[in-house]
Amino acid sequence: MKTAITGDADPMVETSHTPSPIPEAKPQGYEVVRYNALKHGILSRYTVLSHESHADYESLVNSLMDEHLPAGATEQHLIEELASVIWRKRRVLQAEGATINKGLKESARSAKTVIPAAAPFEMGLSGEGTDIRNLMDLKPDDVAESHQSAKHDIDATNKASAILRKGSDRAYDKALRALLPDTREWWQNYVDDEEYPADATGLAAFITEHVTPFVYQQEKESRHHDAIVNQTIGEGLQAYRLEKLFALRNPPGPQV
Repeated sequence: MKTAITGDADPMVETSHTPSPIPEAKPQGYEVVRYNALKHGILSRYTVLSHESHADYESLVNSLMDEHLPAGATEQHLIEELASVIWRKRRVLQAEGATINKGLKESARSAKTVIPAAAPFEMGLSGEGTDIRNLMDLKPDDVAESHQSAKHDIDATNKASAILRKGSDRAYDKALRALLPDTREWWQNYVDDEEYPADATGLAAFITEHVTPFVYQQEKESRHHDAIVNQTIGEGLQAYRLEKLFALRNPPGPQV
């Protein structure tokens, strides 16, 4: 007996013939273009310097190729040009960082000019004997403590000077006791080296020539700490050099 043919379709047959989704195809020739961009790239030969990483540059080109999917030689060249621009901007940023570091190093070694410039109307702020790098490392609490310590040292030094000016049989001993322990140790080193006599006259000269300038310098440097840091960084940035690098990093657009 023949099986009757009806108009009703077999649901199993329909399921078995349901078309599968077609994966999205990349533009024709993309893989060839992507390969050629790395193998025959014109700009890459001149963009990557001998000390730079060719692998990093190829990774950049690959990323741009995958993003823009160039379909031919012209589009490939445009992607290469974009990669070259990005790579060279990266190099300019490295040069900018190196220029800043070099300038900061130079300004950090120029305490005698940087520190007085930070507070131009402050008398006696010479920068003599100061290492700016030590100031740069100070935290706010350290600055406050240093300023307080300097004021305490000034008070002790002025007290000792007043005792010596007043004069008495024991003025030398009293003035010496009025000084802080670190200053007394400093004085003893000079006495041991026979640079000053261990008497009131010698101590008064030592205070005038060494202690007073030092403690006032310390107080002023602590008080103007933020200005000195800003002056150091400002001079280290060397704006006239950075302007040239900025022009390289941001070339003017095409003229219309």
